[in-house]
Amino acid sequence: MNTPAASPAISRSHIRTIYTIAVIGFIFTLHMVVPMYSNSSFLSGFVDESTVGYIYMVGAAVTVLGFLIGPAVIRRIGNYRTTILLTIIQIALFWGIIAAQSALGVIIFFVLQTANTALIGLCLDIFLEGYTDGQHVGGIRGMYGATLNAAWIIAPLIGSMIINGTSNYHNTYVISLAMLFPLLYLIYKNFPRFHDPHYTHPSPWQLIRHASRNTNWVRLFTANTIMQVFYAWMTVYCPLYMYKVMGFRWEEIGIILVIMLIPFPLVQYPLGKLSDGKGEKKYMIAGFFIMGFATITLSFVTMPSVALWALVLFITRIGAAAAEVMMETYFFKMESPRDAAGLGLFRMTRPISYFIAPLIAMGALALTTDQYVFAIVGVITLFALYPIARLKERN
Repeated sequence: MNTPAASPAISRSHIRTIYTIAVIGFIFTLHMVVPMYSNSSFLSGFVDESTVGYIYMVGAAVTVLGFLIGPAVIRRIGNYRTTILLTIIQIALFWGIIAAQSALGVIIFFVLQTANTALIGLCLDIFLEGYTDGQHVGGIRGMYGATLNAAWIIAPLIGSMIINGTSNYHNTYVISLAMLFPLLYLIYKNFPRFHDPHYTHPSPWQLIRHASRNTNWVRLFTANTIMQVFYAWMTVYCPLYMYKVMGFRWEEIGIILVIMLIPFPLVQYPLGKLSDGKGEKKYMIAGFFIMGFATITLSFVTMPSVALWALVLFITRIGAAAAEVMMETYFFKMESPRDAAGLGLFRMTRPISYFIAPLIAMGALALTTDQYVFAIVGVITLFALYPIARLKERN
């Protein structure tokens, strides 16, 4: 398959728009991730560490509610106006986090921005899908994923440089707030004439019933939920473990995270292109296998070595990058741009994972120590192999 830029099936205007969406997605992801890996440490400055998990659970519940309501708002006022509105709300919420002095204020703004961020991501997905033709799903999603994951690589380094060995995590939100203004401008300038597809109108319960009857969809949903639990655990608990248990400085954690995330832009674009001509299932299987066993290995990495931790985490992300782009490609080959509710349900796996991950943490720590929770998460990750093995292969 040719790249989107060289394919005669995609017009030049669509090519430019796809790349514009990628730039918007890059800025959006950068604003989201700069404070992400220090969020748990930031929140622990206002509440005790055991409460941090409950805050993420509340944020997850509000996000799920947002995904159930969001498609109706998009149908009513259109994806362009919805994205503009959500971005303005995001500016207000980030300002609230920066200005809040009380624990309650910080928690409220944090929970609301968690849900609002997820809904902006949903709107960007709808923009991209609207300009994606069925023959180039893998290449376009791979390019988009690689662009977003380049931001995931840069952001932890920026975040650790901003923190710079201090406990002043507010500055990460200041930088993220500044990024929202060019994001708002690019959306405002490029999509005022976006043609909304005729969105479907199922109620949330109708959608859930419909999806549950499709066993193939349920299998993919299950595997994606397991992957998102892996991400949630790594985002919330892994940096805390490295900082408080292993004794790494934030500068060292930033370096480890940057190295860890390199596989995403390297792996996802070429695999996405490849999947347009071949099936995705075998790459999903390989990806989860690598993720699971490498995560189990972390329980036995007891030396505070930057190189060793970076290497093992790098291997986990080789598997994650492969599995993620294959699931994205598989899903978007099944769905159409008008299925905003279906897309919302698929994206709901992320907030669900932030509800599940703290429960895993509490249950695992009741049975073992911090060190061996990685082994439990790795085993849970391997459970995804069963539903993936039963997926129908798509070509």
